[in-house]
Parts: sequence; C-alpha cells; structure tokens
Amino acid sequence: MAELKRVLGFWTILSLSIASIMGTGLFFGASIAANYSGNASIIAWLLLTFIAVYISMYFAELSAMYPKAGGIYEFSKHAYSRFFSFLMGWLAWLVGNLTTALVVVAAIDYLIPDPSRFWLKICISILFIIVLNLIAYLGIEASGFVVIVIAIVSIGVIASIVFPGIFAINFSNYFPFFAFGATSIFVSVFFIAESFFGWEAATYLAEETEEPERTIPKAIIWGTIIVGIMGLATAIVSLGIVPWQTLVSSAAPLSLVSEKLMGNLGMTLVNIGIFAALIGSAAGEIITLPRLILALARDKLFISQFSEIHPRFKTPHKAIIFQTIIALAVFGMAFGRYKALLSLVLPLGLILYVFVILAVPILRRKEPSLQREFKVPFANMGTFALISFIVLLTAAWVISEANAFGVLKLGFSLIFVGIPIYLLLEIYYNPDAIIKINDSLAYVTLLTEKIILPKSVRKEILALLGDITGKRVLEFGCSVGTLTLHLAEAVNPSGRVYATDLSRRDLLITKRRLIKKGHTHVIVVHDEHQINRVHPSIPHVDAIVSIGMMGYLQDVKKVLKEMRDLLPYGGKIVFVDYADFFNIIPNVAWLSNDKVIEKMFRDAGFSVFVTRKKGLFWNYVYVYGIKFHENIPYV
Repeated sequence: MAELKRVLGFWTILSLSIASIMGTGLFFGASIAANYSGNASIIAWLLLTFIAVYISMYFAELSAMYPKAGGIYEFSKHAYSRFFSFLMGWLAWLVGNLTTALVVVAAIDYLIPDPSRFWLKICISILFIIVLNLIAYLGIEASGFVVIVIAIVSIGVIASIVFPGIFAINFSNYFPFFAFGATSIFVSVFFIAESFFGWEAATYLAEETEEPERTIPKAIIWGTIIVGIMGLATAIVSLGIVPWQTLVSSAAPLSLVSEKLMGNLGMTLVNIGIFAALIGSAAGEIITLPRLILALARDKLFISQFSEIHPRFKTPHKAIIFQTIIALAVFGMAFGRYKALLSLVLPLGLILYVFVILAVPILRRKEPSLQREFKVPFANMGTFALISFIVLLTAAWVISEANAFGVLKLGFSLIFVGIPIYLLLEIYYNPDAIIKINDSLAYVTLLTEKIILPKSVRKEILALLGDITGKRVLEFGCSVGTLTLHLAEAVNPSGRVYATDLSRRDLLITKRRLIKKGHTHVIVVHDEHQINRVHPSIPHVDAIVSIGMMGYLQDVKKVLKEMRDLLPYGGKIVFVDYADFFNIIPNVAWLSNDKVIEKMFRDAGFSVFVTRKKGLFWNYVYVYGIKFHENIPYV
C-alpha cells in the first residue's frame, strides 16, 4: 500500500505556517479593529500577538508528542473519547473550509474591488481553487514550492508598506488614543483573532515532514511570531498614515494606505500582492485539510476510501477530490458575505482552540512519560488564563454585537450536524456500535421494515432462492424477522430455517413473531461475533441468504469460506446489501466495485452475479449464485 512521502523540511513548514496562520485580519484587520477601539486597536494587536505566540506553544507541544497526519484530531484522540475526537476533527474541518472560503472572498475583493463584476470574480476564484487543488493532487513537493513562494510574496507585500510607511507616519493621527472604553479593545481582539487562525495546518503534514517532532513545533512558533510582527507593524503604520476615522470607512484599508504612499501604480501592485498572499493562505488549508480527512478515514470516522494514497503522487488523492468539491460548494455559499463569514468562523475557531489548549494538561496527566521535544511553560496556569481570556473575548462580542447570539446558535448547529454523521459512520464501521445501535433501534426497524426491506425486494430474494420446500436455509442476519417469516413458509414444516443475528433485541422480536405464526421449525441463534464468523452450531444447509450484513463483515474471506463449507456443490447463496446510504455515505470499499465483489466470492468458491438496483433512500446490491466445484470454476 502506498504511503505519504516524507520530504518537507523546516523552511517549507515555516512557509506553510506563515501562509496558513496569516488570515484576512492582516489585510482587513487594521480598519476592523479601529472601528471598535480607534487607535487603541494597536494595543489589541500587541495583546493578541503575545496570546497567539503562547497558544502556538500548545500546538508545538502536542505536535511534538503526536507527529501524525491527523493534527487536531490526533491530539483529541489521545486526550478525549472517540466520539469527542470525531467532533473535534469535524469542527477542525468546518473551520478549515469556512476559513478557505473567507480568504478567497477577501482575496478577490482586493484584486477586483468593483462589486458589479460579479461573474468575473466568481470565475477567477473558482479557477484558483481548482488549480491549487490540482497542485495538491500532483504531489507535496509542488505544494511545498508554492507555499514558499507565497510566503516570500506575503512578507514582501507587508514590507513594501511598512518600511516606507515608517517615514510617512503623522504622529498626530494617534491622538486621541483612547477614543472608546477598555472593553472595546477586547472586541477588537475578537474580530482580528482570525489573523492567527491556522496553527493546525502544519500539524496535518507531520507524516510528510522530516523530523516532524522537532521541525513542526519550531516552525509553528516562529511562524506565529513573524505573523504577529507583521500584523502589529501594519496596524501602527496604517493608523499613522490614515486617520482611523477614514480607515474604518475603507473596504480595503491597505489599498488606501499604499495609494497614499506609492500612488495608483503602487496601490495596484500591492493589491495584486495581497491577492497572492491571501490565495496562499487558502492554499495552506487546501493542501492540509485532505490530510485531516485521511486521518479520520484511517480510523473509520470518515468514508474509508478517502484513506487511499495515490501510488505515483503519494498524496491522498480521493480526499483531495472530495475536498475540492466541498471547497467550491462552501465558497459558492459564502461569496460576497465576508463580514458574516468572519463572524461565524471566529467563535467556531475559538471553541476549537479551547479544547486544543485543554488537551495539554490532560495529556500531561494521562501520558506523563511520553517524549516531548517541546513543553509549554506554565501550562496549568496558562491554560486557565487562556481559556478565561477566550471566554471574556466571546462575552464582550456577544454583549456588543446585536446578532452575536444568533451567530453562536448557527455555529453550534453546524457542530451538532456532526453527531448523526458520526452515528451513521459507527453503524458502518464499528462492531461494538453496530450491536448497540441495532439493539436500540430494534423497534424502529420493526416499524419501518416495509421501507427497509420492501415487499418487491423480498419477492425477488425468494425467486432467486428458487424452490426451497423441505430444504435447510441459513439466514445470516435475520434482524427483526422480516424475511424470516417468508422463509419459514417457503421451506414449510418439513424444512428448517436457521436465523442468526448479533442483536439480542432484534432476535426477541423475531422469536415473538415466529411463535405467533406457529413456525416451530425456525431455530433462532444469537451470535454477537457474527461480523467475523458463522456460528459454530449451524449445521450443513442447502442455501444461504443474507440481508444487509456484507457491509458489516470484518473478515469477509473467513466468513465466506465458512459458508462454503456448509453448502453442497450447487448450493445457492443470495446476498443483498445497501449501498450509497441515503445517497450520502457510500458502502465499505470492497462493496463499491462489482468486479471486486465477484473476485471476493470467486476466491471463496462461489460463482456469482452482481447487480445493482435503485431504491428510494439507498441502492441495493444483489450478489447471487452457487458454490462451484474446484475443477469447474464457472457455472
């Protein structure tokens, strides 16, 4: 199996950290912060820089402990429960996608400020999203080169404003310094906090980095320091050249500053440079987010196919294709809504970082002996101080902004969307969860059996089995007895049905239904290990039927071999399973390809046909055929 390629060094990871951490606040933040606290927003930048550098140390310690592709998800997996670590991965993925949309929207507004050129802006943005994803698909070396170039451009753009701007500052612009109350500084910090979102990006590339336990912590901290210096210097120069009352009225504040410094030509060049820098920030997310999907998929907390690595390019190619589609969809929904999107990203990002910060003291207690190349100074006291500060920031925002509570509710609803997705994934991939969920949903299954297994499907299964009068039939996974009742009638009392299932509650319902119908020739067998075997008490049978069990099987080859041993030559099998569940989640990897299914059954000694039929909420995969003799491979 192909693996990720470990080729990235310190300068590439540092460049990625700068590109990813450097959010839109660096280019819009001077006016946004000044709108709430005037010239005192410089204090907000200074305060935020110190806090951001300290938070970066938390990421440094965690990435040194767990240098794997999952980043935030990987830290959470060790600090919290499986369910909560999934929610953290889900939240990190949400924040990453929203941030990508945010910076692309901001970038195109700097390049083409005219709001009437709607379709041109849309087309350019889509083109850049696709090109960046294509680069990410083709290899990590090409992606690394891109982020190095963009980091150099970003630093160059800021330097082109800061250095000449120092000599053009009008110090009278800084007075009055405190035009608003002290609380306004906290509100300013809240709205420019996104300037530093993105510490996690570098951690997703741990498996493609040389000596990641040393390289990534150092790159994250230095990247944060560099971005902090650039942000503070930009705010000081911007407010010194353009009075804050004028600056806050500009949708592109650095355009206004560069025009005063260098004229129209200089402003145009700076705008192009800012566009490139912001696209670079989007590139950081585009390159790294598929690695988060990869890590979740490896642990069966996302579609398992997304864990595949391209044999030639050594990239998670399926995760990148999926991420491209999502990035385009989110951008389409967010286009033209910069302020609304920023207000949504900020609380979600702060919630995410609170739990990352908490992970450090938790893991110090849980894993005290684990090697740490870097340790956060004063972690216990610092954790309390940071979380208190974040809570204070959020409170100041809620109090000062009329629609803040509504944005918070929207943010939490997006997080909670992850819960049903988690349950669906657990149903597909987690053996323990399969049993618990089947037990808890037994009566729901009974009430909805006509939808889950429609009459037309039942008739077709019986037709494929043929005449089974007086025969012995194994029903592998009988659920609540929907098909069992039909099988009992088809074999009649001279035959025998062996109905097995892993859910005790499903079997209780099945037994009651059989007793009510007087079907004493059905033997019901509970087997909690059914995903790995055929119950040893099952004797030789003439036919085997199974509904909805193929996707659950953990050791498919073993189960099929055991089934073959129970059948005579020519004994029939009919398997039916659900694919493309609710047209959102596809089935497990081996059920996605008919040729793979045929080969799997053929290798086990069965000659089968595979067909697919559309259902209302999902598709059906039919696998039916016979046990063949070793010397007669096709019948």
